[in-house]
Amino acid sequence: MLKSIHAKNIALIREEEINFSDGLNILTGETGAGKSILLGSVNIALGTASFRDYVSDGDDYALVELVFETDSSEVAAMLDEYELPQMDSQVIITRKYSNGRTVSRVNGETVPIDRVRRIASLLIDLHGQHEHQSLLKPANHLKLLDAFAGEKMNDLLEACAESCHAWSSAKKKLDEALLDETQRLKKIDFLGYEIQEIDEAVLTAGEDDELEARHRLLSNSQKISQVLEEASALTDSDEGAAMAVSRCAGALTKIADFDESLSSLSEEASSLESLMDDFTRSLRDCLETFVYDEEELVRTENRLDLINRLKVKYGRTIEDILAYRDRSEEELNKLQDFENYKASLGAEAEKAKRNLKALCEKITALRTSAAGDLKVKITESLSELNFPDVKFEISISPLSEMTSHGADEVVFMISTNPGMPVRPISQVASGGELSRIMLGIKTVMASQGNIGTLIFDEIDSGISGRTAQKVSEKMVQLSRSVQVIAITHLAQIAAMADHHYLIEKSVKGDSTFTGVRKLDADEKVEELARILGGAQITDAVRQNAREMLELAAAFKKN
Repeated sequence: MLKSIHAKNIALIREEEINFSDGLNILTGETGAGKSILLGSVNIALGTASFRDYVSDGDDYALVELVFETDSSEVAAMLDEYELPQMDSQVIITRKYSNGRTVSRVNGETVPIDRVRRIASLLIDLHGQHEHQSLLKPANHLKLLDAFAGEKMNDLLEACAESCHAWSSAKKKLDEALLDETQRLKKIDFLGYEIQEIDEAVLTAGEDDELEARHRLLSNSQKISQVLEEASALTDSDEGAAMAVSRCAGALTKIADFDESLSSLSEEASSLESLMDDFTRSLRDCLETFVYDEEELVRTENRLDLINRLKVKYGRTIEDILAYRDRSEEELNKLQDFENYKASLGAEAEKAKRNLKALCEKITALRTSAAGDLKVKITESLSELNFPDVKFEISISPLSEMTSHGADEVVFMISTNPGMPVRPISQVASGGELSRIMLGIKTVMASQGNIGTLIFDEIDSGISGRTAQKVSEKMVQLSRSVQVIAITHLAQIAAMADHHYLIEKSVKGDSTFTGVRKLDADEKVEELARILGGAQITDAVRQNAREMLELAAAFKKN
């Protein structure tokens, strides 16, 4: 369940922490007091709303933190999957805004917002003011039925989506292969030309690097020859460095025996003479072997031009060009052996279609079975919501094509008046009826899943009198299996609260703030009297409020 909401700098909320309990938690307040801000804070934390819609221009920091308590094995498994820490049955979802940047954390670890949504989907279900309008769309009926069918349906739908993708891919390949004969022959000629062009180049991996290095050498050969000749003249001549070192070594040999330091100098000079001899021989060899070859330079440039033209057409490297050539040859072989290739694609598409059809049939069977159970449960739930003669049906009809969600169209059908046939909800239900139907469905779905918290934002829209009383009783029953948090304007629902919170505005100086506080017994009477009496609260209204609270307590006790 949701233990607390901590919000800071969210619209009119400066900083509030609201602690909730199990059972039925009711929030009330004057119109415009900030009830939508509180739910907006929850939506921000869950990643379904943005800070920019709630943070004032002057604020560069905002925070929302939700603390949940859960023993759900599914939640624990998902935390393990994302390598997030376990915190003694607690899950803390934090979303922070700072200087234009938003960061989401779960149990202290930064996570992408899509993971926050996945984790939150196992913890909380938030019913917005207009969510009952979703019942007007049959696509949502399908989702509700599949959710009721449980984990087995999830596995089948996952397999169905994969199978549908495989079938679509196989059909696309087959359609692309079914070119007319002229197009096929043109493609064969074009591929043959490309393969021939690459083959005639006789490319070798790494060849371009070697050619570029050789071209760099050849294009600078004149400068290289000039420098080598200058070096030779400076070293390997009668007046060059080598001859000078040789004379020096000879002279030092004559005095080497007179002193140890002179002997060392003589040895060093001899070593230097040997090094100079090696250097001059290497220099002569280089001069003899390095010959500028203009024809080789032209051949190298032409080869590089050819390779670069092929790179522009077929790939950035020689390896890419060769890989392109192999792919083209594979495609050419398929086109040349077209009948066999077409037959293999047809067989692949047919196999994928059979697999998808088998999965769709399993999904339809499971939906049909689940629809029977769901029909009974929703009918019972609606009967308790002042639909005494309700008839509820779930129509499952085949689609013209198979999809990633199966091959069924699901429509919820209802009749709320005796003698009237069932018709699609979108054709017969009013706004108030839609709210009650959604509550009935939520009650059934809550009993199926492991979600610990349901939040209702004015699910009492469009109802009053006896119907409102029935809705309040249903919410009490629902709150005995899951935590319920509800914003309401109806006294019948507010009277049923196990825990009643007041959302109110206050003005301090030139600023307006929204605050939330839990009401004690006397304050509950006053707030209920305000809802009943409006602007003028009399003793009679207060007495009426007390009686409503007493009746609510008696109902909850029984």
